[in-house]
Amino acid sequence: MQHFDKKIFFATNNNNKILEAKHILSNFGIAVEKTEVKKVEIQSDTLEEIVLYALKKIGKTTCPVVIEDSGLFIEKLNGFPGPYSSYVYKKIGCDGILKLLENVEERKAKFVSIVGLKKGRLIRIFKGECDGKISYKRAGEHGFGFDPIFIPENGERTFAEMSLEEKNLWSHRSKAFKALGSWIQSHKHI
Repeated sequence: MQHFDKKIFFATNNNNKILEAKHILSNFGIAVEKTEVKKVEIQSDTLEEIVLYALKKIGKTTCPVVIEDSGLFIEKLNGFPGPYSSYVYKKIGCDGILKLLENVEERKAKFVSIVGLKKGRLIRIFKGECDGKISYKRAGEHGFGFDPIFIPENGERTFAEMSLEEKNLWSHRSKAFKALGSWIQSHKHI
């Protein structure tokens, strides 16, 4: 039987993701700390496979460790950049995506987040999705990555135009971490 403390350790170098996770999980009474555990990342066509591989590469741990991977899937680009979003962002950024969609009317897209939890031998996966569209230009100063060009469904502003609290009402990452928080609350003893 394992016991879940009210603290998880997040293996990421992205401080923005840590801030989002802390904000979301604080509602469940769960603290988030950055861990120096390295996330081993493979190239794969699925976010789930990337997260599962990274979790399996973490040695035996008695502390709950979390890994998250996310991607922007653009319908007219056949799901590109998808699981390659981080790499594509570094290479062409928001402006490159806008260039690829120049003269394209249909701009449906979705953000997907996969959060993986490992404690001992236990591994669990949680998924969050946010449907939306790609804007015609960059807008906003908040957030990170592709946030300045993504407008959530039924929204009028990009994630980068929203405060952290507002983004967390919509976002894919918020949905995945809320699922994790609910699961931890209902599985204090495993």
